[in-house]
Amino acid sequence: MGSPQVPPYLLGLRLTGRRVVVVGGGRVAQRRVPTLLAAGASVELVAPEITPSLEGLRDRLAAWHPRPYRTGDLDGAWLVQACTDDPAVNGLVAADAEAARIWCVRADDAEASAAWTPATGYVGETTVGVTSDGDPARSAGIRDAIVDGLRDATLKARHSRHKPTGVALVGGGPGDPGLITVRGKQLLAQADVVVADRLAPSVLLDELAPDVEVIDAAKIPYGRALHQDKINELLVEHAKQGKFVVRLKGGDNFVFGRGGEEAIYCAAQGVPVTVVPGISSSIAAPGAAGVPVTHRGVSQEFHVVSAHVPPGHPDSTVDWEVLARNGGTLVLMMAVERMRLIADALMRYGRATDTPVAVIQDGTLPGQRAVFATLGTVADEMTAHGVRPPAIVVVGEVVRVAAQMGNLTADIGRDP
Repeated sequence: MGSPQVPPYLLGLRLTGRRVVVVGGGRVAQRRVPTLLAAGASVELVAPEITPSLEGLRDRLAAWHPRPYRTGDLDGAWLVQACTDDPAVNGLVAADAEAARIWCVRADDAEASAAWTPATGYVGETTVGVTSDGDPARSAGIRDAIVDGLRDATLKARHSRHKPTGVALVGGGPGDPGLITVRGKQLLAQADVVVADRLAPSVLLDELAPDVEVIDAAKIPYGRALHQDKINELLVEHAKQGKFVVRLKGGDNFVFGRGGEEAIYCAAQGVPVTVVPGISSSIAAPGAAGVPVTHRGVSQEFHVVSAHVPPGHPDSTVDWEVLARNGGTLVLMMAVERMRLIADALMRYGRATDTPVAVIQDGTLPGQRAVFATLGTVADEMTAHGVRPPAIVVVGEVVRVAAQMGNLTADIGRDP
């Protein structure tokens, strides 16, 4: 084998449908096999025993031979991975591969290995591979730095022969800019135009390149608002100019975000649409405040309700009577100004007055705060504490679980 000081010649192997043999069924094989399967390889596993994780992949393997390695197992292979914990077996596999002129990665001995598996990362359509004289820890560290840079756009990579086209509906998450999805951050970094809502994580807009056009599509409650028809037209107009447009919203586009309307309009105009789900504030804000929307033995269901119109309003499609009777967790969005009417309706239809309620304002943001009350007192408590939108209201017994967790957390580290 060549000296480690001689740099390897890196290739991107296209393994779809090609036979790859992995010898060994332990932790190393457990890491290598999923990547090979993701590359489309026809993977055969040779090992007397395999880990539970590999057992779970059996349906995706071309074959598993539950026995020790035998000379001849490599016939017809394009690539071999010697991953046993026995150096003698790995040496035999490597020697057989060398004799058959098949590239072999020997997991236990980098210097004796004919090929190295690079530390690999994926950012959109980009694959990053790093080798560092066979030092996997150093390779992984460099790989992580490159991948993180591409993901958060500190490494600029907007120009590409395969630039995204059309419109991407990106859910920005509940507010904390760190909670946008990796895919959402990638597409945002490649945008030519960003159409942003008021509740989108605005910090991310400051990270955009100077030539990115940002369109303010904020809808202020009872104030200025860009009409939805105009937003739809802007998305299509810019996309048809050949620009890649990102529609950035708070939470998830399809959870009271009118993303469906925008997707339908774009599709009707022949504009391709990419949907990137976001973390909905309906579950993220309660979670950030320690309120689980479900809890074993307490609630096995939760209902997310848009309360932008009150109970009894002709435009309301919510059956408040059914919600009051079933006893599950209620997560109310856009309910701040109408909470007194909502609480009265729920109690009128049978919810107990002492049902616990949590109100989380600015969930996941630095100014997050929570107000705890009951259904009978929540409206007055919200007024007394000056609660303002955006806020999420949680109604149900799960709120008591939050109190229990808070008490236990307060006791951690306290002297007995």
